[in-house]
Amino acid sequence: MKRIEAIKIISRHIKEKDMVFSTTGMISREFCDIKDRNGNFYLLGSMGLTSSVGLGAALCSRRKVFILEGDGSALMDMGTIATIGVQKPKNLTHIVLDNESYDSTGGQPTLSGKVKFEKIAIACEYKHAARVTTKEQLEKSLNSFLKKNGPNFILVKITGKSSKSVQRVKLTPAELSKRFALFGQRS
Repeated sequence: MKRIEAIKIISRHIKEKDMVFSTTGMISREFCDIKDRNGNFYLLGSMGLTSSVGLGAALCSRRKVFILEGDGSALMDMGTIATIGVQKPKNLTHIVLDNESYDSTGGQPTLSGKVKFEKIAIACEYKHAARVTTKEQLEKSLNSFLKKNGPNFILVKITGKSSKSVQRVKLTPAELSKRFALFGQRS
């Protein structure tokens, strides 16, 4: 499936009170285009930090927290996968969209084709993990995992390049921080 298709499916499972942290580049652009809301925090220019920030939020909140990152970002911060497993936030779902490339910077290949992220997540003591390749498998995993305590991990194999028509996130980091802080104050 294409990344945009996966993001649309994931977006349907995000409730208004949930927090979502998405990585820099095309994932945040496409996610913003599909479901921009105050509970989204786009980590602009911060590749490799999405899981760290999402973990911190999950440990400080009772809300459901989604981490949405690419394979390049996950590879840059593999240590946080271990930390998530040790901390065991029940409210965390970690999703890696894997196209085996750094799509946002020109499509250079990553090493993710040789890495079994879902097995790493289980070895690091995530409660549930899956590798999905179809829309139906993604839907099934989300329906199942979001009813259970986490941490949960889903590796989504995706294909294709991003849409050229997707705009950059228009909010500045300061604007993102302010609206997310206001969102966090709501019960």
